[in-house]
Amino acid sequence: MKAFLKEFKEFAMRGNVMDLAVGMIIGAAFTGIVSSMTDDILSPIIGLLFQADFSNLVWNITGDVNLKYGSFLMAVINFLIVAFCLFVLVKAMNKAMSFGRKPEEEAVPTTKICPFCKTEIDVEATRCPHCTSQLEEPTESE
Repeated sequence: MKAFLKEFKEFAMRGNVMDLAVGMIIGAAFTGIVSSMTDDILSPIIGLLFQADFSNLVWNITGDVNLKYGSFLMAVINFLIVAFCLFVLVKAMNKAMSFGRKPEEEAVPTTKICPFCKTEIDVEATRCPHCTSQLEEPTESE
């Protein structure tokens, strides 16, 4: 039982599990903000543009059976709004994270291709180890 608890503790304290937990908590807190924005701000604006509230659209199939396609349309619209807001938020966060960083320099190649046998060899080699061809001396600019 001790080994099981130790293994569980190692699993629970891994970095990616903790990152996931923090992400879930922040996501839950963010849900209230996004719901308020879509329900209280954006949905009424969409209603003004189309002169209708889609959530009230219902198709009465038979007596007691109603198909509330308007609520579904509003859920799809809300999803698209939330997805767009998250896209913009992630894009802004990525831009903020890269702000002030120097662009990465290109790596200096450590290998080259032998012009005779086309195998990959060390960049400083003067003779190909595969075909034994004499290669030109590397210049100072390389």
